[in-house]
Formats: sequence, structure tokens, C-alpha cells
Amino acid sequence: MPAETASSGGAAEPRERRRRRGRARARTEALLHTLKRSRRVKANDRERNRMHHLNAALDELRSVLPTFPDDTKLTKIETLRFAYNYIWALSETLRLA
Repeated sequence: MPAETASSGGAAEPRERRRRRGRARARTEALLHTLKRSRRVKANDRERNRMHHLNAALDELRSVLPTFPDDTKLTKIETLRFAYNYIWALSETLRLA
């Protein structure tokens, strides 16, 4: 962080005074390991929930798209591309009608 100048209205302070120190107590190796593991477990849970929601949304999208062989499940990218093209075709039909 650059020191403030007199033109900005504040008194210039040395950098050492403005630096904030970390927590006062030092963390032990075991505590750090426990914190890291806890954060990783929480991040994994968030990612798992995100993927469940994404997959549920794609399943719902697949259910409204017309597919010719009903037993074929489209991949994620195929679903998105098909939905895009289907919406484009419907809007072109409306535009020409």
C-alpha cells in the first residue's frame, strides 16, 4: 500500500505502523490440519450440492425437449446444444408464421 501524501489530506505514516499483524496466538500443526480438513470437507459438500442442482436442472430440461428415441439420454453438452437449437427453431417458426 503506498503511503498517503500531504495532498490527500492525511499525514504520511511509516508502513510499519499501518501493517496489521495476524492472530495473536500461534496455531499448532494439529489445529491447522483440522482446520484445513474441515474447510476441504465443506468445500466438497458445496461442490457436491452444486453438481446435484446442475444435474437436476439438466434432467428437467431433458424432460421438456423432444427426443426421437425416448430411451436415449443426452449428455450435458448435447442437452444444452439441443435446447439452444430447439429454441432457435421455435423462434424462427414464430417469426415466419
